[in-house]
Amino acid sequence: MATEGTLSFDELVVSTERRLLRLGLMLTGGVHSAEDLVQTVFARAHRKWDRIQELDNPEAYLRTMVVNEFLSWRRLLKNRELSVAEPADVPSGEDIGARQAQRDAAWRLLAQLPRQQRAVLVLRYYEDLPDDEIAAVLGCAPGTVRSNAARGLAALRNNLPAEEER
Repeated sequence: MATEGTLSFDELVVSTERRLLRLGLMLTGGVHSAEDLVQTVFARAHRKWDRIQELDNPEAYLRTMVVNEFLSWRRLLKNRELSVAEPADVPSGEDIGARQAQRDAAWRLLAQLPRQQRAVLVLRYYEDLPDDEIAAVLGCAPGTVRSNAARGLAALRNNLPAEEER
């Protein structure tokens, strides 16, 4: 049972699962890979729960675990599949094809980046973290974060004309 002011492991999983899955999805580009990634992190976190629950921000620690697991995941190096978003269950009036084409193009562009640059861009633009927090998550200097972001954005810009020709 959790003491007042601390979460139990189950409560932490319930409160963070969606955000960690979104982070995993942005890093891996696939729903199933993201689920595998987050599941692996939760399994490791459960073994370390006595230490994690004492931290001031266990969710930030789990986010760091997700990014580190992604950066070291050997299985992902073999998987070059590009995921396709699941179709909407309910028809809408919007142009789903154009939206899907943009999303697919974004996945293809992100997938071309080195893992460190992709992690920096996902943490900066999808998780909306400042450079110092990204540096803490990745275990590097804020300057390294900025240089990885600049290189990643430059690579995206360089690859954008080729993507628009498709």
